[in-house]
Amino acid sequence: MNVLAPVKTLMTTNLITVAPEDKLTVVKEIFEKNKIHHIPVVHGKDMVGLISKTDFVYFMRGFNRSEEDKFVNEARLRAYKAEDIMTKGLAKLNPNARINVALEIFMENRFHAVPVVEENGELVGIVTTFDIIKALAAEEISAKQIIDSNKLR
Repeated sequence: MNVLAPVKTLMTTNLITVAPEDKLTVVKEIFEKNKIHHIPVVHGKDMVGLISKTDFVYFMRGFNRSEEDKFVNEARLRAYKAEDIMTKGLAKLNPNARINVALEIFMENRFHAVPVVEENGELVGIVTTFDIIKALAAEEISAKQIIDSNKLR
């Protein structure tokens, strides 16, 4: 992987987002139905926060004492909004920022996702550690195919 390439070459762009006023029932449903670990919180097109699956699990931890609390849990999910648990003041990257900058942010802050925003603040993607792993795995497969095809010659 070329770590000097822009993050836009590997960022995820088909994002599932929530609004700050969305109830946590919506957040729960998104996590349950999709294989994602981060949900950007947007106001219009502007990024205002991020909810990680870990944030959500920590929030729910105190509510899941027993199966009898299931109805209480659902009531609490309807009572809280995305803005109540989202992380604010996030690191953000420009689509033209280099991949090595994202790697530095991941290593220094132990983040697993960094939103990618345009100069005007519009959210255009997200770069995750999974995106990096996926790119490295694809590169490994390509290299193996080249080596195997050379052996056949």
